[in-house]
Formats: sequence, structure tokens, C-alpha cells
Amino acid sequence: MTRLGADVAIIGGGTAGCAAALALRARGLSVVLLEKGACGAMASGTNFGGVRRQGRDFREMELAHRAREIWGRLASVIGEDCEFKVSGHIKLARSDADMAELERYARDARDVGLELTVIGANAVRTRLPWLGARVVGASLSPDDGHANPRVVAPAFARAARAAGADIREFTRVTHARWTGAGFEIDAEGLGVRATTLVNVAGYWGGEVASWFGEAVPIKPLCPNMVVTEPLPFFLTQSIGVCGGDVYARQVDRGNVIFGGGRGWGDVERERSRPRTDVARDAMARALEILPQLRRAQIIRSWTGFDGELPDDIPVIGASATTPNLIHAFGFSGHGFQLGPVIGEVLAEMIADGRTSSPLADFAIERFACAPGSARVS
Repeated sequence: MTRLGADVAIIGGGTAGCAAALALRARGLSVVLLEKGACGAMASGTNFGGVRRQGRDFREMELAHRAREIWGRLASVIGEDCEFKVSGHIKLARSDADMAELERYARDARDVGLELTVIGANAVRTRLPWLGARVVGASLSPDDGHANPRVVAPAFARAARAAGADIREFTRVTHARWTGAGFEIDAEGLGVRATTLVNVAGYWGGEVASWFGEAVPIKPLCPNMVVTEPLPFFLTQSIGVCGGDVYARQVDRGNVIFGGGRGWGDVERERSRPRTDVARDAMARALEILPQLRRAQIIRSWTGFDGELPDDIPVIGASATTPNLIHAFGFSGHGFQLGPVIGEVLAEMIADGRTSSPLADFAIERFACAPGSARVS
């Protein structure tokens, strides 16, 4: 068995893990990253690709603002822009109740530094003539956008590897333990000793936490996604709706990516697949807001695994049981935008002993007495 030593071991090769490896190398720390598949193959690479702050839980907003700044200079950070586009993000209202929700959110969002423009029924028809008749209003976040999730984590992995991080793909971690002086990590054909351990293992982050006596009621989330053939360009903004049951964006090649609902997943076998009935429902909802999709051909559908927590915000921060163990998992379907800044936050915690971002709301201790927290579901 090969044995390695490092200042920091990272379990998980999504965007957050690879960004953490890069940021830690910039601070001069040695890093081994262990990923059971390919970097970016799970939640980081199978999501919608939204880079949005609109609609986000206000507890995440400071992180989201920091993340947006990184997205704006991504090419200088990793050498690639990952198809990031500042398209603006439009959230649509399909009822008077939805419109009231958009107005309330926009009013409250100012207190956390997010300026939104609420657009009434008449104005939305003038500004966005391609919208369907069911839309009665909207809210615009002009500096939000979207990127290609297939390429972001691999790009961070390449940058981290070039900076000297030891990135081990297709290397499944089977167990890790605290020895009192550091961590011993068992992987397939590999043993790693490290001073600090970072758990960014997505849905499987709950299993890693359980090795250290921290049970979290995490469940698998499998977003159901589809993409059309290339179409004439018409969808100028990334689209979401109140209720979150459909979302859409169009890439430069003309393909429209949209989704809604949940796919099928078997976490024991680590297999997932999109569901045809769910895709058809999403298509019907998409046609209500985007009638230009009528007669468009669907060319591919997919899903993957993310981890969902009961309060829909992630675990981020230090372990409550084990020194030098840091968690960041359970992003509940909206971690793509946050990935780059999570790497920075983790590196700050390890190298500096603190971070400027408030993390109290994300502490793992909040699940200590939660129903169902006795085991990883």
C-alpha cells in the first residue's frame, strides 16, 4: 500500500474541494485530495449551472456575494472562464401571491446587500416579449448569471494540480480516524496521514461525519435535467420561478437547459437516472413560461447526487467532536454558485484559524438533537 503525508487531506473532488486545494496551495500547505470518481462528476457537475444570488436564503448571502466576486475574475484564478455569463437572473411570478412574494423578497434583500428590480405585468411583456401568458410579473437580479457545471470543478482540479496539490481521482476513501496527533485516512490502495481533514464529500459527507460521531439527517437529492437541440437565441436571462418547479437558461450554442422535479437515485449502488414522467411535467411547465420551446427536440436528460438537509442550508464549519476536522457539505441543490468561495473559506479556517465569513448558522451542532439524526439516511 502506498502511504502519503500532507498538511491537509480533502475528501471530495467537487468544486469546493478542488477550490480549497488550490487556495491551500497558495498558502504553502501540502494537500492530498481524494475523490472516489472523477472530479466534478457528482453534484458539482450535474446541476443546472445557475450563478445566482436571487432567491437564496439570506443566511447564505454574504457567502454568495463573495462567491460572485470570484466568478467575475475566474479566468485569472484558474485560467478558464468556464462559460460564465452575466445574463441576469429573472424570477417569474405566475400568480398575485407569487408577485407579493417577489416584492417582499426584494424589499428584504436590500438589507443583505442585494438590489433587485421588480417588474410588473405590463413592463414584463415589453421587456421580455418571449414569456408565456401565465407570467404576471418578475424580479430581476442583473449581475447574476450562469456557467457550465461540467467544466468548473475539473478546471479547479487542473489549477490545483498545477499548483502542487496531489489530486487522486478514482480513489475511494473507506474510513478515516483521529489519532490524537492527526488523521489516518484509508483509501483503496492508499493510506494518508494528515494534520487536518476536510470533508466536502457531498451527500456522502454525512457518512464521513458519522465516522467522527456526528450524525446528520442528510438525504439524497437528484435534480431532473434536460437539454434541447440548438435553437435560435431568444432566452436572454437565466430563468427561475416562484416555487422552484422549473428553471431554464440558454447557452451560446442555442441549446436550452431546463429542469424541475427529482430524478431516481440509489445511494447504495451509487446509481442515478432521470425520470421520464418528471421530465414531461417539467416540459409542460416550461412551455407555460417559454412557448418558443414548443416542438423543440430534447437531446439529452440527466441527474446526479447532491445532499439535502432539512433546513435547506449546508453544514459549513468545524467539527463539534474532533479537532482539525472541517465540514462543508449538504448544499441542498444550490451549492454551485458557492463552490469557489467555500474553497477560500476552508483555506482561511485552516491557514489563518478564522474566516471573515459568518458561519454560525451552518454549524453541524444544529442537528445534534434533530429528529432522524441518529443515523445517516
